[in-house]
Amino acid sequence: MPELPAVELLPLPSAGRVYTDRRKVRLGDVDRRGRLRLDATARYLQDIATDDASDADLDRRFGWLVRRTLIETTTPAMLGETVDVATWCTGLGRSWAERRSSISGERGARIDTVSLWVQIDVATGKPSRVVDDFRSAYGQAAAGRTVSARLSVPPPDGDERREPWTIRRTDLDPFEHVNNAANWEFVEHAAALDESGRVGRAEMEYLQPVVLADDVAVCGPADGGAGNYHLVRGDDVLSAARWTPS
Repeated sequence: MPELPAVELLPLPSAGRVYTDRRKVRLGDVDRRGRLRLDATARYLQDIATDDASDADLDRRFGWLVRRTLIETTTPAMLGETVDVATWCTGLGRSWAERRSSISGERGARIDTVSLWVQIDVATGKPSRVVDDFRSAYGQAAAGRTVSARLSVPPPDGDERREPWTIRRTDLDPFEHVNNAANWEFVEHAAALDESGRVGRAEMEYLQPVVLADDVAVCGPADGGAGNYHLVRGDDVLSAARWTPS
């Protein structure tokens, strides 16, 4: 039975591919208290996933779109801290794979993440079966574990605060959609994470592409903090998020 995707933080595999990188936390990555933001964390994950796929020399006719990400911060990374980033595969499905990543820092930073990525045919933009070269590169680390593509953040209940949100041209990627890392900014703002301890679990599910012309709003708890947050266009939910402080 396939497991729910991107909900469990599995350890490093005993065998199989693990890709690593090192980087420094820069000024553009942090909040006003010098702590790594969620959107910057997501950018680190996006970068190492891209570099890993390039290093593995995967078939470029196929790409990957993130569907769900969980970020669990035990100790925030700080401005100027050098961090080691590692990534590996923890599960496979018909047209998707689960990617686990960890961030650890020289000053004690500890951030654990897991994401569900869907493989697409670049020519058509539609999901395709996970190709053999990916299974060859990552199958050993996945160790036969299978995951579903089911999502788990519930829809809005209708009682949330609703606040207009502006899509900026700088948020867009070459596909004319808001980049998955930039999408975390609405959670940063609505949950007022710069006022929190940043220790906790953040989840994001990408339901529909967000484009420049969208008239969108953020729905969430009236006082910010813990709870579910949604980026909506009218009654359509484009992204669903959840913040659970520790």
